[in-house]
Amino acid sequence: MHAIRLHTFGPAENLAYEPTDNPVPGPGQVRIAVAAAGVHLLDTALREGIQGPAPEPPVLPTIPGREVAGVVESLGEGVAELWLGRRVVAHLGFAPGGYAELAVTDVDRVHEIPAGLDFAQAVAMIGTGRTAMGILQFAELGPDAVAVIPAAAGGIGTLLVQYAKNTGALVVGLAGGPEKAARVRENGADLAVDYTDPAWPGKVRAFLGGRGATVVLDGVGGDVARACVALLSPGGRHLVFGWSGQGLHDGEPYLVDGVSENVLGPAMMRRAGGPNPVQTLELRALAEAAAGRLTPAVQRFPLAEAAAAHRALENRATTGKVVLEP
Repeated sequence: MHAIRLHTFGPAENLAYEPTDNPVPGPGQVRIAVAAAGVHLLDTALREGIQGPAPEPPVLPTIPGREVAGVVESLGEGVAELWLGRRVVAHLGFAPGGYAELAVTDVDRVHEIPAGLDFAQAVAMIGTGRTAMGILQFAELGPDAVAVIPAAAGGIGTLLVQYAKNTGALVVGLAGGPEKAARVRENGADLAVDYTDPAWPGKVRAFLGGRGATVVLDGVGGDVARACVALLSPGGRHLVFGWSGQGLHDGEPYLVDGVSENVLGPAMMRRAGGPNPVQTLELRALAEAAAGRLTPAVQRFPLAEAAAAHRALENRATTGKVVLEP
């Protein structure tokens, strides 16, 4: 098979498209003919050797990628034959191997793709959608809510805007640049603002007409987060799930005592509940997409152009979930 391999930590150019051995499914595993592989900002950090939330940096050489969708084409010992030939999607956890024509994972991680979803959409929902479902557990959205969503043109932001509008909330979406802001407007936001314009907070205040935001769903951090927090009404909440605007090397989010809450990690899993909270969120995300209530935005790159995908993601030049297609 062909895969993207990383032999040395460093820039995106270190991602090499090359032939390598086919992975072999072990007991309890399936091998998937990959039709779509998700790209996450964390992948770019791991590529540089930054551990971040991962238990440890990857062992080199490695095949990056933690989200795949495709067709099961081989079974390991003990796996039921009924999986063979099924359209499936899986989050590989922190195990690498997704940027490839074939990927192996435990059958317990695999979900059948609902009818009506293509492979790229399924990949978007298994990772980005799962996170969005986790964030929304804390959001308390409804007709009386005013939600401000930075990075509203991104993979998570696109879903947050849609979900908030479905509840009847008033939604202000922020995005970097006029083209991205236009996409946010098309996605249903009541107001879409380019946050590279220094005057954007005033535009939001004018639109709200004296109302404050009840919730900020923040994956950006930094100066954008500070300005968003200043828009909150008394009792408003700042829910933090990322800080991409601060750069990969700044590991601390912007938090304000009594206002901000970091909803990542254990808090999200506790609220999801069930014997397997991660799968609980994955199944919710897939169900929302299958029902047509959420439609992920996807930006596709050929597998061989993974380096270009990483550069675009790092430069904030992407819209929606970035997906590689062999």
